[in-house]
Amino acid sequence: MYDAEKRKLLSALSHGAIFLSTTFISIGLPIFVLFVSNDPVVKENAKEAINFHFNVWFYGAIIGVLVWLSFGLLVPLAFLGFLLHWGLTIWALFHVLTDAEKPFRYPFIFRLV
Repeated sequence: MYDAEKRKLLSALSHGAIFLSTTFISIGLPIFVLFVSNDPVVKENAKEAINFHFNVWFYGAIIGVLVWLSFGLLVPLAFLGFLLHWGLTIWALFHVLTDAEKPFRYPFIFRLV
């Protein structure tokens, strides 16, 4: 049996890494957790966090280009992307802290890992 508190902590660290930094730490921390943990739920949460953070970077780049090409007219789209990103992250954190037995799955993302 796996330790529930350790599972919650490592899963929350994986999903919450984006709060620490939106650069390489947001990907590096879940990758580290993926390699050091032997808990299958923590591994699934780390993979899902890696996929989500890659999606955030990808969609952020697309939205940034669209805002630039529209001379700033699509700034509300960037704001919507920002709200969606933070909202999904908070939802993931809430899920892994309240239901440690199931890994969280983000909706509408491409899964590369």
